[in-house]
Amino acid sequence: MDGASLTYEMVLVDDASTDGTLKELEKFAARHSEARVVALEKNHGKGGALLEGFRHSKGDIVLFADADLDLSPKQIPRFLEYMERFRADVVIGSKNHPDSVVKYPLMRRILSRGYLVLNFILFKLPVSDTQVGMKLFRREVLDYAAPKMLVKKYAYDLELLVLARYAGFHIKDAPIELAMGGGNRYMSGVNPAQIFFIFWDTMAIWYRLKILKYYDRKGKPSAVVK
Repeated sequence: MDGASLTYEMVLVDDASTDGTLKELEKFAARHSEARVVALEKNHGKGGALLEGFRHSKGDIVLFADADLDLSPKQIPRFLEYMERFRADVVIGSKNHPDSVVKYPLMRRILSRGYLVLNFILFKLPVSDTQVGMKLFRREVLDYAAPKMLVKKYAYDLELLVLARYAGFHIKDAPIELAMGGGNRYMSGVNPAQIFFIFWDTMAIWYRLKILKYYDRKGKPSAVVK
């Protein structure tokens, strides 16, 4: 975050990798005093790993960012600026923002749009994307949502945003620049199994929210948005 006037820390989470990633993270942390490594002994899934990173963080503002650099860290100041300008509690990157610069296959674009429609029907979620791997939160949002979250893998982004919306926090979309890396998940083929489990987890969130009232039992939000 060169040029930023904020002090910051970097929490690097290794989700029980087996490919030497942990050693590389430890080397990086040894060279950068603001970085520290959280090594998980068992695989938690992406959502679980991010929440573990949050639990080891200390700041009032928390950024979730994928480590594959498809989304450059140079975009972080824009997220901070959006949070201040729009008085947002959550700022999420969106491939569908009119100012975003992205290219990804037509089928992925169709599936993304269809998932947005489904989420709006089920949750009245006023966002243009849920899956981009860069999101900025005020700490109180995560303090509220993290203890209630059950999804650890496919739809953890959605559960987190649904909880934030339900509690009355202000969510704002921000434009992104998405590089076309060789390992970019947005460019990869569509996996039918992943589609099924995303849909399954999505319906489970709806069932817990609307039928079981599970999230209310875990602590009612202070200001419910209707």
